[in-house]
Amino acid sequence: MFHIRFSIFLTLALSFLPRTASADVGQYVILSAQYGTERNHVDVTNRLKEIARADQPFRMGNSTFGVDPDPGVVKVLRIFARGPDGRERMFEYREGSVVDGAQFRSWGGGNWGNGGWSGNWNGGGGGDAGQYVILSAQYGTERNHVDVTQRLKQLARTDMTFRMGNSTFGVDPDRGVVKTLRIFARGLNGGERMFEYTEGSYVDGSQFTGWGGGNWGNGGWSGNWNGGGGPGGPGAGDAGQYVILSAQYGTRRNHVDVTQRLRELARTDMTFRMGNSTFGVDPDRGVVKTLRIYARGPNGRERMFEYVEGSYVDGSQFRGWGRGDWGNGNDHWSGRWDSDR
Repeated sequence: MFHIRFSIFLTLALSFLPRTASADVGQYVILSAQYGTERNHVDVTNRLKEIARADQPFRMGNSTFGVDPDPGVVKVLRIFARGPDGRERMFEYREGSVVDGAQFRSWGGGNWGNGGWSGNWNGGGGGDAGQYVILSAQYGTERNHVDVTQRLKQLARTDMTFRMGNSTFGVDPDRGVVKTLRIFARGLNGGERMFEYTEGSYVDGSQFTGWGGGNWGNGGWSGNWNGGGGPGGPGAGDAGQYVILSAQYGTRRNHVDVTQRLRELARTDMTFRMGNSTFGVDPDRGVVKTLRIYARGPNGRERMFEYVEGSYVDGSQFRGWGRGDWGNGNDHWSGRWDSDR
């Protein structure tokens, strides 16, 4: 009887211990959360706080927030946050998509959402002031691709995020082959950077300067389908800010190292959709798994990037992605599943 009582006491005591997950130290502080459309949206900040206390990625929609602010229309959750530079940034999630709070500071703690949002549905205070200036947008394959810069400008005026394919651009430049949209942009260091989106994936314009304003795409692209030109030379598009230390796939309870497999994928794909079949293993059956990429940032600190099973992985932010010059043990991962230090 003593052992049973002690076990119950211990369980209750542990349940009241503070959370210490370091993944709760993201870069962005949430100001407000709004759900709906530009025409009709409601404040869901307090509801989001309740959900965030579980500190798990979740799939959201009308049932999540208990409201349908614009019936018959696809809605979005827009999270407005303050970045490290003090500027407002908008994060958009389409109805039915998965929300992961890892990039938001004190996500599970709920110490956010206390005001300060500009009130602008399309973001304010620099939400449209990304780091990269678009030079050109090309859609297709290396063999056959077409310039879609002007069409991208039209889309950018109305949507921060959109799903793209042949119907988006009104052309199929290489029939029977999976195509990509490649956006070539100039970075802060003057070097050219290439961002790739596989046919059918979502494009998020938040990282591009003047996205909605359309003051870009006026030339300057090197003309190289694989990116290059300016500081860094050819392949500078492969020079992201983060160096990968390790890649783990699964859950906190059961996960496996997939660093070598990720290297193989990176040699052929800047962007790919991942799941059990990608890595040839199901480390925790019946549970939604994640790919966690642990990387070293410009400030020398370890950073964790999480991708929910079935989502797309984009390697453009990782240094040496396509070359595989990472995860070789010269720079070690901390070994912590919940890591941001």
